[in-house]
Amino acid sequence: MNRERLKAAVAGKTILITGASSGIGEQTAYALAEFPVRLILVARREERLLAVKRQIERQAARAEVFCADLRDEEEMDAFLAYLRGLPDGVDIVVSNAGHSIRRSIADSLDRYHDVTRTAAINYLAPVRLLLSLIPMLKQRQGQIIHISTINTRLIPFPYWAAYLASKAAFDTWFRSAAPELNAMGIATTSIYLPLVRTPMIEPAKEYRRMPAMSPERVAGIICRTMYTRKRKFQPWWLPFGEWASLLLRGVWEGTASKWLR
Repeated sequence: MNRERLKAAVAGKTILITGASSGIGEQTAYALAEFPVRLILVARREERLLAVKRQIERQAARAEVFCADLRDEEEMDAFLAYLRGLPDGVDIVVSNAGHSIRRSIADSLDRYHDVTRTAAINYLAPVRLLLSLIPMLKQRQGQIIHISTINTRLIPFPYWAAYLASKAAFDTWFRSAAPELNAMGIATTSIYLPLVRTPMIEPAKEYRRMPAMSPERVAGIICRTMYTRKRKFQPWWLPFGEWASLLLRGVWEGTASKWLR
């Protein structure tokens, strides 16, 4: 990460980070703390947000926190009203908030709420947030940075139906909207990540011992896209994974059920 270029790109700007109380969002806020920026941090856990704010304000940045569950209609209404009241608007949105869930279909028969809750935060909430901010971002020629997953580009795996469907829905919405947003002067960036060592993966025991990126590394990638304004970041090997997913789809679908049995 080139700190001089980053400083030139973000100095004096207002940057909104969702899911800022831990993991990728928290580390992105820390990575920006040394620059003269205004950070708007939103998440559900107020105590964690305030701790992040105190850490940031030891340096050059200013931080404002807003405690909200973006799945809740009333709390989202209040947050949007707060954003509309900002005198200088928002320049960059880091759409990071999300929820992961691993559960078999057999264990989900009476848990339809798993689908609605996951879709609410991974798909519906960011769509509503961005639709509200687009006029502001157009005026300021801003940027939207969408934190996605490599799994939206690969063969979907069993046990992750609710999570992968919600992530793929927003990824498709964002890629479809991107040309229109670009025509307005709004830069769009999709960041496709492999496994990241955040609290979100802790419930999945099999992931605890697997190789994973650090949230600090991801924060550096996010910050770099703020001055490069690249449309996409992905691991170098992901295109090969996409080709394998396409070529082996029939084989996988024919053998997955046998493997599960």
